[in-house]
This record gives sequence, structure tokens and C-alpha cells, in this order.
Amino acid sequence: MIITDIKTFLVKEWRTMLFVLVETDEGIYGLGESGLTSREFAVEGMVRDLKSLLIGEDPFRTEHHWQRLWRSGFHPSGQVLSSAIAAIDIALWDIKGKKLGVPVYQLLGGKTRDKVLTYCHISGATPEETLAQAKAKVALGWRAIRWEPLSGSNGVMCGREATNQAITEFCLLRKELGDEIELLFDIHTKLTPPEAAYFCKAVETLRPYFLEDALRSEYTEGYRRLRAQTSAPLAAGEQLASKWMMRPMIEEDLVDFIRVDVCIAGGLTEAKKIAAMAETHMIDLAVHNPLGPVSTAACLHLNLSCPNVGIQELPKLPGESLAHLMSSNQHWEEGYLTCSDAPGLGVDIELGALCRYGFEPEHLPILRREDGSFTNW
Repeated sequence: MIITDIKTFLVKEWRTMLFVLVETDEGIYGLGESGLTSREFAVEGMVRDLKSLLIGEDPFRTEHHWQRLWRSGFHPSGQVLSSAIAAIDIALWDIKGKKLGVPVYQLLGGKTRDKVLTYCHISGATPEETLAQAKAKVALGWRAIRWEPLSGSNGVMCGREATNQAITEFCLLRKELGDEIELLFDIHTKLTPPEAAYFCKAVETLRPYFLEDALRSEYTEGYRRLRAQTSAPLAAGEQLASKWMMRPMIEEDLVDFIRVDVCIAGGLTEAKKIAAMAETHMIDLAVHNPLGPVSTAACLHLNLSCPNVGIQELPKLPGESLAHLMSSNQHWEEGYLTCSDAPGLGVDIELGALCRYGFEPEHLPILRREDGSFTNW
């Protein structure tokens, strides 16, 4: 079996997505997905650059291909390259599973668990609205709920107001939902380090499952100081591209959960290594998965195969995204996600419909502080 072609597909549904299709001379194809949202054209161009390195090659040599794709450009690699490699790598694992007639999790070491705890997203404009959304999700069977600081009106982010509202929401949700429901808060790098430290300290007694991305990813060393300022569990890593970028967080025990994005951090080949590094420090995976059905499948197979897994992000239930284009063998019930033993990732696609699907590029939200200066979303 050899690789004969690599194609990219840009899709806009509830968000923008980039899928990769790797074809072989035996008619078996693999599906992958990139995670660098709002930079899909850049990743698509990178896939074109990498394509000639793979045509005519054996798709089973995933480790060898990963090394060549990562290192052959000579210059140190960043998120655009790692996202392109991730999509290709996931597709290659899908091909291997289909060819051998086994699910990808079997190739990654076999099941360590039967199902994976998941969390959903909510977003209320007021504490009362946030609580109402949380109660609605609990009624559907969710056991873990995530939200983030209110961005404010007209794109203006007031850190003080957002922080105080988030503390009020945390107190309200914990009181009304009880201790059985896990509460996850994504600071989303929106706050300054002092604001983030104040918030983390204020809610640490409310038993957060974790507080995510309290600081910008460029400021990894800042987590050393934050660790000393709060006992709340911390999570980070979704913006990082490789095991090298994540190494300080893991080796210095700066976080309790490592937020690997399989579709940014080099695919399943790299994610499995990051998981192993984290295991040596008793750090659990909490995979970043805000994307489409292929990403969800790749994250699920990774989580089923790893011993150190806490939770998986799941903004859309199986069948809620691109249902007319893709089908999957995933099953969600009472907060947990699992899948059958179908070969590969267990995701099938209507290729003709995908080719005709529309795409319109879009930027992520642009926020500013009250004085007009740019701030993170």
C-alpha cells in the first residue's frame, strides 16, 4: 500500500474547519482534521508543501513520516506546521486501523477504560442565565460544565467586571448544582496575571475541576508564581505545538491537567508521547477538542488508550455537527463518550457532499480593553 494523494477540504458550519483526506492505491483513505482555527488557509498551504514528501510512501510508517515532516524544513517548527502534520498523522492512523480491521485505540495500546468523561460549553450573559443553561445541561445528563469570562459588550473586555461576575457565577452554580457536578472554568487567557491570581484564589474552595489557561501561552514561566498563589487545579497547553513546548509545564509540575490539542500538537503520534511524559508526573490529559467529528474521534481513541485521562472537551454530541456529511460510531450517554470497535477512527464521510460544501474564512473575536488596547479573546 502506498499514499497516492492528499486533499484538503475547508468547511464552515458552526465554526470553520479544515479536513485532510489521505488516499492510497488500495482505495483505503484516512481522515484527519486541523485545529488552528481562523488560520485554515495557512495550514492548507502547509499541507500542500508537505504533500510531495508523502506521495508514493508507505502510510504505516507514521513515526518516520512525523520526523520527516517536522524536521525536513530545517527551521524550528510552529503551530502552522504542527497543525498540518496533525491532520495528516491522524489520517495515517485511520488508514492503518482500516487496513488491519481494528479501531485506532487498539493500535495505540488497547483500551485502558470503557468510556471517557466529557464536558460541555455554556455561556450566559448574567449569572442567572449561566445557571439556567447549566441546569438545562445537567437535565440532559451532563456531569461536567465549562464556561469562561464574559467578554463584555461591543468587544470591550473589562477584567475587573468579568472576574467579579465569574466569581458570582461559580458560587451560584456550586450552590445550586451541588457537589456532584464538575465545574470547569476557562479563563481563556483573557485576564491579566493579577486578575487571574485573584480569581483562582477566590474560587479555590468551591472545588473547581480545573481552571484553564489562566495565563497566556507565551508566559509559561508565569505558572510558577501562580502555583504559589492558589491551590486550585490548573490546566493549560491547548495552544502549544509539541512535546518540547509542553515540557516545562510537565517537568516543573506547573499544571494538574495538560490540555493537548491532538489537531494542533502534531496528531496522535505526538499526543501519545506527551501523554507518556505527563504520566511520569501524575498529570492527567484533558484534551482540547472544540472542533469537528474527526477531532472528537481522534481524541476519544487517544483517551481510551491512555492511563492518565481526566476528561474530554465535547462541544457537540455525536451527530450534532455535519450530520449530513459524516457519520461516526461514537455513543454518548450520561456524560460519557465511547465508540464501537469499527476499524480506524470509526468516522465515515460523504465525499461528494464535502467537496461541494461552502467555506467562508472568519477571524476569531477581537477584544479590546477599556482604554482601546488589544487583549486576548
